[in-house]
Amino acid sequence: MMALRALRAATLPLALAALVSGPLSAQEEGAASILFENVRIFNGTDAELSRPSNVLVRGNVIDSISTDPIVTDDSTRTTVIAGDGRTLMPGLIDAHVHIVMSTIPIAAMMTADPNYVTLISGQAAEGMLMRGFTSVRDLAGPTFGLKRAIDEGVIAGPRIWPSGAMISQTSGHADYRSVHDIPRGSNDPLHFTDQLGFSGLADGRAEVLRRVREQLMQGASQVKLAAGGGVASNYDPLDVSQFTEDELRAAVEAAQDWGTYVTVHAYTPDAVQTAIRAGVQCIDHGQLLDEETVQIMAEQDIWWSMQPFLDDEDAVPFPEGSANRLKQLEMTAGTDNAYRLAKEYGVRLAWGTDTLFDPQLATRQAAQLAKMVRWFEPAEVLKMATHDNAQLLALSGNRAPYKGDLGVVEEGALADLLLIDGDPLADLDLIADESNIAVIMKDGQLFKNADAE
Repeated sequence: MMALRALRAATLPLALAALVSGPLSAQEEGAASILFENVRIFNGTDAELSRPSNVLVRGNVIDSISTDPIVTDDSTRTTVIAGDGRTLMPGLIDAHVHIVMSTIPIAAMMTADPNYVTLISGQAAEGMLMRGFTSVRDLAGPTFGLKRAIDEGVIAGPRIWPSGAMISQTSGHADYRSVHDIPRGSNDPLHFTDQLGFSGLADGRAEVLRRVREQLMQGASQVKLAAGGGVASNYDPLDVSQFTEDELRAAVEAAQDWGTYVTVHAYTPDAVQTAIRAGVQCIDHGQLLDEETVQIMAEQDIWWSMQPFLDDEDAVPFPEGSANRLKQLEMTAGTDNAYRLAKEYGVRLAWGTDTLFDPQLATRQAAQLAKMVRWFEPAEVLKMATHDNAQLLALSGNRAPYKGDLGVVEEGALADLLLIDGDPLADLDLIADESNIAVIMKDGQLFKNADAE
C-alpha cells in the first residue's frame, strides 16, 4: 500500500513540469481565435486535398471553413497562421498505447520507485503529443492520474481514453507474478502490479465483475481483458484461450451497464470467437486469425484494432532464442495475412502501435503509421488514424471523457489539428519526421508553432 500511496502522490512533482511544458496558447495572450490561411485540407475522409482554404478556430472548435477570405469580428484578437499551401489535417489518433509502459524498460517498471515511473510516463505522454498524436486509447496501465494532469494543463499530452488495469485470469497475459509468488492464499495481499493498477487478476464471474467495476469507478472509458496468450508475458503460450465465455460475458455485462464496451487482447481464432460470443465489441491484435473468424467479425460488425507488427526495426526487442522471441516470430509471421483478410471481408479496422519498454521505439510511433503503405494507400492510412480511430473512440458512449467530434476537419468539430509541410497523401513518410509538423493544436491550443519560433 505504501507503493500505491507513493504513486498517487506523484501528481505533485508532475505539477513542476508545467513550468517547462504546456501550450504556446495564443489565447493566453488575449487572442480570441486562430485563423489558418491558404491551407489545403485533408478532412479525415476524402482521398484528395481540398482547394486552398481558410479555417477559423474559436475556442476549442472549428468555427468556419471557406475558400473565401474569413473576416473575424475582432481581427486584433485573431492569431493568423500562414498556411502557404501546406496541409491542414486532423490530429493523429493511436488506438493502442500503454503510456506508462511505453518508454521504460520492464525491469525498471517492476522495481523503480513509483514516482520515477510516473514522471517517465509524463515525459512519454508529451512525446506522443509532439509527434502529432492528439488522442490515444490507453489499453493497460495506471493512467488515470496522468490523464487528469494533462486535462488540467499540468503537463502536455494527448487526450487519453483510459482502460486502467488490464483484467487477466491467473496465468494470463497480465499476470506479472513469477512462479515463486504462487499459490496465493485467500488472505494474501495483492501483487504490487495489481495495487498500482497495471493489472487486475480475476478468476470467476464475481471477481471479473469486481475488477471491471473498479476500473469503471476510477474513470475507465472502456474495459480491457486478456482473452488469449501474449508475447511479452512469460507463462502463457500464444495458443491458449483465457477466461471462460461466462467470465467474459460478465465483463461485457458490467461494461454495458455503464454504457461502454469491452476490448480484448487476443491473437487466435479460439480466443476471438469465445470473446465475440460473450459480446465483446473490439479485438486488439488478431494477427493469427483465420478466414472463418474474420468473416464472423465482419458479419457482426466487430472492430479490429490491429498493429503493423513485423520482425523489423519496430519490434519490441526480446533475447534471441527466448520463449518471448519465438512467440514474437510466430505472431509477426501472421500480420500480412491478417491485413489481407481484413481488407477482403471489410472489417472495421483501427490502427495502433502497442510500443512497450523502449524509449527509442516510442519515437517511431508515426513511422509505424507510415509503413502501413505496405497494405493500404496513404489516404486509407490517414483515414484509419483519424476519422476511423475516432469512430472507435466514440464507442465509449457516455464514458467518453471528451465531448465533440474528433478525427475530422469540419465546422463544429473539436480543434485538434496538424499543419504539415508537404502533402502526406502523396508522401506518407512526411509524418514520420516530426520536423515536418509545423503546427500542433489540441483543443484549440497551440502546442507547437514552428513558424513563430
